[in-house]
Amino acid sequence: MKRIVSIAIAALVLFSCVFSFNIFAAEVGEEFDLSQFDQDYYSKLKGKNITLYVYNWGEYISDGSEDSLDVIKVFEELTGIKVDYTTFDSNENMYSKIKSESAYYDIVIPSDYMISRLIKEGKLAKLNYDNIPNAQYIDDRFTGDNCEYDPDNLYSVPYTWGTLGIIYNTKFVDEEDVGSWDLLWNEKYKGKILMIDNSRDAFAIAEKLLGYSMNTENPDEIAASAKKLEEQKPLLQAYVMDQVFNKMEEENAWIAPYYVGDYLTMYEKNENLEFCFPEEGTNLFTDALCVLERSKNKEAAEMFINFMCEPVISAENLSFIGYSTPMTAARELMDEEVANDPNAYPSADILANTQTYIKLSDEANQLLDDYWIKNIRVNSLNVTFWIVVAVVAVAIVVVVFVAINAKKKKMAARNEVE
Repeated sequence: MKRIVSIAIAALVLFSCVFSFNIFAAEVGEEFDLSQFDQDYYSKLKGKNITLYVYNWGEYISDGSEDSLDVIKVFEELTGIKVDYTTFDSNENMYSKIKSESAYYDIVIPSDYMISRLIKEGKLAKLNYDNIPNAQYIDDRFTGDNCEYDPDNLYSVPYTWGTLGIIYNTKFVDEEDVGSWDLLWNEKYKGKILMIDNSRDAFAIAEKLLGYSMNTENPDEIAASAKKLEEQKPLLQAYVMDQVFNKMEEENAWIAPYYVGDYLTMYEKNENLEFCFPEEGTNLFTDALCVLERSKNKEAAEMFINFMCEPVISAENLSFIGYSTPMTAARELMDEEVANDPNAYPSADILANTQTYIKLSDEANQLLDDYWIKNIRVNSLNVTFWIVVAVVAVAIVVVVFVAINAKKKKMAARNEVE
């Protein structure tokens, strides 16, 4: 009997494996034919037992969910290179991990201003474009003189671009209140407002609201912006990064500053959400693929970058994650509704009212960090921290008190018996 059961289980496992393989073969072979790629190029590192460590933003790659293409799986099948993929939720957290060298990565995908900082500190490797022929598809507006953070793209290849704006719920937010960054300071919505949890974006929002440049290094303007952010704290439900998805989709919060690509993902889950380009202007950002100087697999890393620049891969990938492609060739392959979305690809007038973050001086960065940690962010955390400590301390006292009383009663009962 056991033997029959074992044979049945083995057969089921084999059937499952074959069935799963056939599904993948159908996905890659029929819907996404691997033969369309340069086989000589992509096979040259097969059999070398290479693992690439990729460090990317959360919710920032097509992963096979919701009938999307599993981009990493296709790359692994095509090249024989294994990918170890992990995520971060802000440029600042990514930077801390890279600077401390507490973990190993080959590829990172930072934003423009952080790329220039990593270049200055010698953290990024110069790219060999002989290994990245698909870089030819990158539009001119993201290269050369238009790429202030990395002139001539020596260290980076654009991955996505987009804007920062305000996501709001039309069920709860009055339309007459929408249009300016000051919506994030509107007391009518106290407790339902989220704030982005990274210093560069948070300060940029306050700076724009006050009429300053998002790249100001003026200490007085930075101090005024910090004060503005402190004024906002009592109105906030939370500081968030990727937590914004659940909070906005499930309508636990109604207002949040976040990136347009993520708004498009949230909108699919909740059609009550809308996106606003604030009238004061906003940030236009580019995130790019970079190879770390420490990488032991530079050629494989450049192969991964080249694969992500395949127009058909960029089209599939960015159609899923909602961000804008820096390649016209990829946009032409997208569904028309996606390719012409006015939020993902805003009008010339809106783009004219944007600023790109540039690398700030070390002094300005330190000032931002000091205000963020000492005056804005950590103080909020300290309140929560001490509340938690107090609750835990009370709980411990109660547990100890109950235990001591129980022990006394047990000893008293034993004495009576004796």
